[in-house]
Amino acid sequence: MLDALMMDRVDFVKLLIEYGVNLHRFLTISRLEELYNTKQGPTNMLLHHLVQDVKQHTLLSGYKITLIDIGLVIEYLIGGAYRSSYTRKTFRALYNNLYRKHKVEKSAALHKSRKKSKEEQNISDDPDSTGFIYPYNDLLVWAVLMKRQKMAMFFWQHGEEATVKAVIACILYRAMAREAKESNMVDDASEELKNYSKQFGQLALDVLEKAFKQNERMAMKLLTYELKNWSNSTCLKLAVSGGLRPFVSHTCTQMLLTDMWMGRLKMRKNSWLKIIISILFPPAILTLEFKSKAEMSHVPQSQDFTWYNGDQNTSTLKENSCQVNESQHFDLKSGLQTLPWTRKVYEFYNAPIVKFWFYTMVYLAFLMLFTYTVLVEMQPQPSVQEWLVIIYIFTNAIEKVREVCVSEPGKFTQKVKVWISEYWNLMETVAIGLFLVGFGFRWGAPPFYTAGRLIYCINIIFWFSRLLDFFAVNQHAGPYVTMIAKMVTNMFYIVIIMAIVLLSFGVARKAILSPKEPPSWTLARDIVFEPYWMIYGEVYASEIDGIQPSCPPGSFLTPFLQAVYLFVQYIIMVNLLIAFFNNVYIDLKSISNNLWKYNRYRYIMTYHEKPWLPPPFILLSHIGLLLRRLCQHQAPNDQEEGDVGLKLYLSKEDLKKLHDFEEQCVEKYFHEKMEDLNCSCEEQIRVTSERDIHLTEEFQRIARRDKKAFLSNQCKEIEENNRMGKTRDLFKKIRDTKGKFHAKMDTIKDRNGMDLTEAEDIKKQWQEYTEELYKKDFHDPDNHEGVITHLEPDILEHEVKWALGSITTNKASGGDGIPVELFQILVDLNPHVPSWTAAHQASLSFTMSR
Repeated sequence: MLDALMMDRVDFVKLLIEYGVNLHRFLTISRLEELYNTKQGPTNMLLHHLVQDVKQHTLLSGYKITLIDIGLVIEYLIGGAYRSSYTRKTFRALYNNLYRKHKVEKSAALHKSRKKSKEEQNISDDPDSTGFIYPYNDLLVWAVLMKRQKMAMFFWQHGEEATVKAVIACILYRAMAREAKESNMVDDASEELKNYSKQFGQLALDVLEKAFKQNERMAMKLLTYELKNWSNSTCLKLAVSGGLRPFVSHTCTQMLLTDMWMGRLKMRKNSWLKIIISILFPPAILTLEFKSKAEMSHVPQSQDFTWYNGDQNTSTLKENSCQVNESQHFDLKSGLQTLPWTRKVYEFYNAPIVKFWFYTMVYLAFLMLFTYTVLVEMQPQPSVQEWLVIIYIFTNAIEKVREVCVSEPGKFTQKVKVWISEYWNLMETVAIGLFLVGFGFRWGAPPFYTAGRLIYCINIIFWFSRLLDFFAVNQHAGPYVTMIAKMVTNMFYIVIIMAIVLLSFGVARKAILSPKEPPSWTLARDIVFEPYWMIYGEVYASEIDGIQPSCPPGSFLTPFLQAVYLFVQYIIMVNLLIAFFNNVYIDLKSISNNLWKYNRYRYIMTYHEKPWLPPPFILLSHIGLLLRRLCQHQAPNDQEEGDVGLKLYLSKEDLKKLHDFEEQCVEKYFHEKMEDLNCSCEEQIRVTSERDIHLTEEFQRIARRDKKAFLSNQCKEIEENNRMGKTRDLFKKIRDTKGKFHAKMDTIKDRNGMDLTEAEDIKKQWQEYTEELYKKDFHDPDNHEGVITHLEPDILEHEVKWALGSITTNKASGGDGIPVELFQILVDLNPHVPSWTAAHQASLSFTMSR
């Protein structure tokens, strides 16, 4: 098995597995490391570059890649908060113990004996405790990182978790393609990896489509159940982090996101109006409809969700949170039973859509107060409105700190890195920091006091820009926000070119018009000030040909330079920028719907994780969360690493049912693919051609059998006539059996060896052949090209002798009317027949060669 994996022999691996090789016992840490370090079969040099990047130093020759290195590479490729199982503390401890044990046993073995069998060595470094729970998953990752696509496809088809395995393979291949492009490797390598990524992405989408058609609820569970072997994450979360837009835009995913967005609220039309009324008038909450427990069985929940019900133990939550099937019948029968009013209030304020509108309404009120604060005269002491703005921003800053602390990564630096990678989080951090600086300055003396007010005026721009994030939730306005961000990020190179043109003209113009300018920082402003406004149409016409008593030398060049500058900048560069924006708009407009669907996950997760009270009331929620944490008495180390977020915590029995359902969907998917392949036009043509060949061979076999039987019967009758002396019947039967002589021609070819089928071409070839017969020597050895004819065997010499000897008086062997005397003469000439026959055969041989 190990040799077959190293040499990339998929057929042998498949055969060994079919004959009972247990991968759970076969795959160990040492063997998996040996697979990563093998030199046999296809190798991937990109993997060594990636190991160098994560190790941050050059690898020595002969360096052995460890599984910990592979874990770091996987985390680097997937990114975000993903944590590989190879880098966790439990695996590191197991790996270090195994390494020390192997080292000790190896040194002891060297002291005892220099010779030791291979089987004995495997005992020490291959204990059962080093096996992998999901060997197909680990071998799939190995095949992907080693760029062995056929082997990766094989391991994807086997084992469990087919959907998430396809997603992981797609993410890894896509990241490797990006790294190959950035490393200036061959372009074919990057394109090849992109094609592999698309194949696995399509597989994930097809399996999800098949599962959704089979059972919608089970398909949604496939997206959000906890994946123990994949950083305790979910398939949906991995797909979003990997950028699988078609997968996230699928109907199954969108239905799940809609259920997550609405929470337990059951609304269809005018949901925003009902929610706003309920927020402003809380008693209206009791009139709303809510979903039953059975209808929410597929919706993922966080661990804190069950605190309201009194579940304080995480293990109890994971074992009991998915015992929904037992209570589904009760929920369906008691569908008309209403929830308690306290539960309604709790479910209402914890729905992400309610949080969104609640936060939006409070944020608009904050912007109104902030606008009022910067527009009116600032007093030495903050007004009530300014204090409300200060409290809002301070409480919002506390919430941002809480978000960083409760984020998924383990290390604080990684938490900050992942959190700050979100654009809106970065912008809000800058806005809060700038406001704090302005707040500090406003308490100072008049110079600092004025600076503080100016900072307030600049700071409010960031808070107004933050409104765009609220618009992104809307299906119609959201794509436009994305388009603006795409245009701003992609216009960098064009703006650089425009800046070069502007500086070249600005420096020349300033130098010509002001030759005696003293050194000053205002020169930098004067260089770009007027040329910049010329882009928007302000050409300063009064200064082009002004009447001045003393014009500086060379000032006549300024109008000419300005004309060239305006032509290049205003006509060429501005129109190029507009054309570029138009292309971005067209490209994004075609995928705007899928793009908005893909971004929905971020909005939903953002508001699902927020406390239900917005700033400044959010302090009450923080106090409640702190009290809940104290009441749970859970140590920080008790919580599993990465065990946060929205997930379905399934029991072992439910998880097995889900895996069986997924395997059935994969089997049906491949069965349908085979049927589609058989039904395709090309396949039908191929099958028809094979059937035609088979029928032709069968007809030829039957014809040969019948001909053999016919000739056998004719020979028996000829022998019977010869024995009985019936000469006339004998020769008649021979003539009928042999038939007339036909010079059979199989094919006629031209000088290039091509078959001729048209009558005109055949006639022309015969004409050329005849002309060459007269032009060339009859015995020319080179005159053997052209028509090839296959003739039937002529009458043999002994047949002629036998026919002449069988002639009786006044009778010839045939009814052709030839006198018998002629055959008597031939009898006399019998001694000369061999020489004639040889000459005749030589002539026929020459004709056949022609």
